[in-house]
Amino acid sequence: MTRICRYLPLLVLTLFCVQFASAQSTFDFNMGFGAAQAKANAGIDTTTGLACSGAGTSAGDICAPTSSLSSFMLGVGGNLMLWKHFGVGFNADIQPSQAKYAVLSPAIPSEGQGETDLRTRITFYQFDGIYEPYSTKKASFQLIGGIGGTNVKFYEFQGSGGTLLGNTSYSQYASSANHLNVHGGVAMQIYVSGNFFIRPQFDIHYVPNFIQFGTNLVTEEMVWVGYSFGNR
Repeated sequence: MTRICRYLPLLVLTLFCVQFASAQSTFDFNMGFGAAQAKANAGIDTTTGLACSGAGTSAGDICAPTSSLSSFMLGVGGNLMLWKHFGVGFNADIQPSQAKYAVLSPAIPSEGQGETDLRTRITFYQFDGIYEPYSTKKASFQLIGGIGGTNVKFYEFQGSGGTLLGNTSYSQYASSANHLNVHGGVAMQIYVSGNFFIRPQFDIHYVPNFIQFGTNLVTEEMVWVGYSFGNR
């Protein structure tokens, strides 16, 4: 939740911009939940930290398998419709918990010895243009496209049992990687009561050189709920 709060000042600034827009402008504040998917890569070479080639490993090399991206996501964002059919928006989709990515060193079958895991937490954020070819008082169809960034944070997790202190574990930040994020999506915003709405949305993120996974394309399904300020 603290990570989501980091983006709230940008949304507040956008909200203040409403007073400078035309009388037909609408500002939507929304929060959402959903899932993101990307297939796994060929694995990680635990000697070099680079992605495995997939063609086998040489003597002494260890290619640890990695997990695919299949994670629950939380989102926060806002859209400002400056004209009847066109607007702009900002959204951030955040993986709220760490996900297991790879086992860096297998557990040693001895008392008190645990295993070392590499875990990830991913954030997508983007500034979008919005086009509404269809819009009524009850619903609107949206085509969305924009650009932003993707952040992948890595954490080292270790656990052990059978010690004097019982079962113990710790997680510490290891490193992070940043990528470009080219975003496109389609959505249907449906007003369920007054200015309250629900918006199912399908997104595609193109992330160049997304070597942490086996594809540069990430699909995402989100359900946004929110409130519209202004005339619509």
